[in-house]
Amino acid sequence: MKYGSLIMEKKDYLTLKRILNFHRFYEDYAHKDALEQLGDRIEKALVEDESDMPDDVVRLNSKVTVEFVHGARQTFQLVPSTRDNLKKSMISVVSTMGASLVGLAVDDHIQLGFPSDVQSLKIVGVEHFQHLSSSFDV
Repeated sequence: MKYGSLIMEKKDYLTLKRILNFHRFYEDYAHKDALEQLGDRIEKALVEDESDMPDDVVRLNSKVTVEFVHGARQTFQLVPSTRDNLKKSMISVVSTMGASLVGLAVDDHIQLGFPSDVQSLKIVGVEHFQHLSSSFDV
């Protein structure tokens, strides 16, 4: 990790805690694994005031560009809870990819997938938008 640990802005941290609390009894195993991963990640994160956040850290509502090993790039917006819409390039923070990216920074790497088909990604860009709201959609 670029900064030695995950970094989260206080508002995002509180929003993610609410999302985890709301979804704690989720029965879909794919989302349940992502939620457990997200819970583990936020408990280990360094929580900062917005003014102290580095500009290149992935936060809620950030537009993130990742690069695959073979050079292809994909840009999407990381959104709270179930507001995801792949056609509009939005990925939910409660998805496996979203949970893996939040709190990381440009030049950090992640690996996603099953052991037989692991994809390696590198974060190559992060653009921030104003926080739309601290609420979330379920």
